[in-house]
Amino acid sequence: MALHGKIETTLDLKSSAEKFYKVWRSQSFHVPKHASKHIQGVDVHAGDWETAGSIRIWQYTIGGKAGVFKEEVSFDDENKIITLNGLEGDVMKIYKVYKPTWQLTPKGSGCLAKLTIEYEKLHPEVPVPEIYVDLMVHMTKDIDEALSSE
Repeated sequence: MALHGKIETTLDLKSSAEKFYKVWRSQSFHVPKHASKHIQGVDVHAGDWETAGSIRIWQYTIGGKAGVFKEEVSFDDENKIITLNGLEGDVMKIYKVYKPTWQLTPKGSGCLAKLTIEYEKLHPEVPVPEIYVDLMVHMTKDIDEALSSE
């Protein structure tokens, strides 16, 4: 059984690629407001809200349990890709590599959001991170709903 892999899904969003990307690119402090059922807070640990390489700490709820995720963010402005490279936190207790990515592609007045998690398990018994993809899907839909109603 492979210890590393990639899991992905694609969503149709009502908000434009530019608008959705902007939230992650420079306004991720709004994510807890837009997706409060899943994200309770986010703080800058090093850097700032806009600079690639900045480190942020997220407080989230998954499966009724509180969790913490410390990540280093990177951006690909040309292709509208946001990558959160896992450094520490609850998810890093079972994955050696945990890298969620949002790639946004314009589609009409909205966009397509390709959600991907690249991972490497610490041992074979660790499950594929489907529960974390579900978290990304719910967060993404909540953010899209908030942005499209503004």
